[in-house]
Amino acid sequence: MRSDVFLHVAVGIIRNNRDQVLLSRRLSNVYQAGLWEFPGGKLEHKETVGKALLRELEEELAVTVKSAHPLIKIYHDYEAYSVLLDVWQVGSWESDLLDNNERYGRQGQKIEWVDLSKLAERDFPEANKPIIKAVQLPEFYLICPEPEDNFEDYIKKFSACISAGVRLFQLRFGDDSQYGRNQTLVRELIEMCRSSDSMLLMNSTPEAAIKYSAHGVHLNSKRLVQLNERPLGKKFLVAASCHGSGELERACKIDVDFAVLSPVNRTTSHQAVKPLGWDKFKSLVESLPIPIYALGGMQAVDMERSWISGAQGISVLSGIWGQKSIKQALDKYPIVEVP
Repeated sequence: MRSDVFLHVAVGIIRNNRDQVLLSRRLSNVYQAGLWEFPGGKLEHKETVGKALLRELEEELAVTVKSAHPLIKIYHDYEAYSVLLDVWQVGSWESDLLDNNERYGRQGQKIEWVDLSKLAERDFPEANKPIIKAVQLPEFYLICPEPEDNFEDYIKKFSACISAGVRLFQLRFGDDSQYGRNQTLVRELIEMCRSSDSMLLMNSTPEAAIKYSAHGVHLNSKRLVQLNERPLGKKFLVAASCHGSGELERACKIDVDFAVLSPVNRTTSHQAVKPLGWDKFKSLVESLPIPIYALGGMQAVDMERSWISGAQGISVLSGIWGQKSIKQALDKYPIVEVP
């Protein structure tokens, strides 16, 4: 940021049960009038973010927040001033105003429910734009284990993940040649995702993602550091594996949609690798403009700690896939009360 002096703004992401997010339109007498934004407002003197969120959403929209958790922080310099958008995902809420489908908020601002898939079509203040990526991504990123010979069992487990609510997958083989030898399986998994509003990223080359019509590519750290620009267009998701500040900086530079940072906790597969720990994880991701998933020794019960530490959520392999009831594991996600 240009200055240590900035406007600290609490922002609330309010969803309904139709995959829509609430937007409000800036009034004609304010800076950047007429643009759409996620509702919220600046913190008052000595006010916490949680208290500001409760107050602003009540004042603007008659929304009573029951639970919420941190989503992402966005630092941005405008010509006139600098801002810190402290964005929270509202988990549960009540509002007679919104329940009655009113078109205007308490301050006379126009409000509208907008489909998640159409957010990018609206005109936002520049600082709001990075929030769209975080809003459209789920809090859980499942890394699928390498398929073995029993494809029928593998497909059943994959289907169980979708039924449990998993919406973002990474398919990872030991080497790229195996994608070609397992084309039927790869294409079936991608089709299962398309028919269930889920997304599958291939841990391979960008060319492979195009060839198989996957939803995007997940770059391992070796591929990431070799790139100087985004390898695929915006109709694809681009993700990256990172292990430190240098790789995170490169991921931001090439404009990935999100990254995975690991290892946060010690893992059974890499016991000799020193884990980052949550404090280090938080210090690395706190000021980044892209969503970051925590990976390494994650279980579903780590979700709350990941949110508090600045993560989009958690990325898991063995912590979920091998369990008998994936739904039961996902149901362990906590509800974070607003402080």
